[in-house]
Amino acid sequence: MIKISSIIILLAFFFSACNNNNEYVSHIQSKRVENDSILKLSENSPLPDSVRTHFAGLEYFPIDEDFKVTADFVRAYNQAEFGMKTTTDRLPVYRKFADAYFNLKGIKCKLTVYQNTELMDNPKFKDYLFVPFTDKTSGEESYAGGRYLDLRIPNDDKIVLDFNLAYNPYCNYNSRYSCPIPPSENDLKVEILAGEKDFHKSH
Repeated sequence: MIKISSIIILLAFFFSACNNNNEYVSHIQSKRVENDSILKLSENSPLPDSVRTHFAGLEYFPIDEDFKVTADFVRAYNQAEFGMKTTTDRLPVYRKFADAYFNLKGIKCKLTVYQNTELMDNPKFKDYLFVPFTDKTSGEESYAGGRYLDLRIPNDDKIVLDFNLAYNPYCNYNSRYSCPIPPSENDLKVEILAGEKDFHKSH
């Protein structure tokens, strides 16, 4: 009986883990379908009309839950506001909000998390955080100008970074946009094989 019970428990654990993984994959896939639909159909799509007519969806890295990590969230206080460099002369004002420390593929990593000072006054975005980054795929499989993650202020000292949701700045689709350039401190010394691929190299 003990052996049978143990097998039943292991099987239950296995099927539960598979279920959770399937739900996660479905969640990411639905996000991608939604994103592709906006790019194809929205009047505010950054894609030029000549591209939208034959646009069939973005290219993504395979969904890999190993690139969803829980980071230590260390808040930074009394940080000076600064103009973040962009692909144009525009300098949107940000402040450093926190550092996120995590391990990825056995490598210790850190990303600086920023807050846009203009959005702080908007009730919908007052807890919005921004993480622009580059990694070892930048300029290869992914866009040379880096990618972005959107976050919300957590309630404790942990935050989830899901690189499967990493997305390209609009500049990757259309050069007429002005996009923040990831600061050098957010250059990760690891390959982020997750999220969106370089639009121009995959289309």
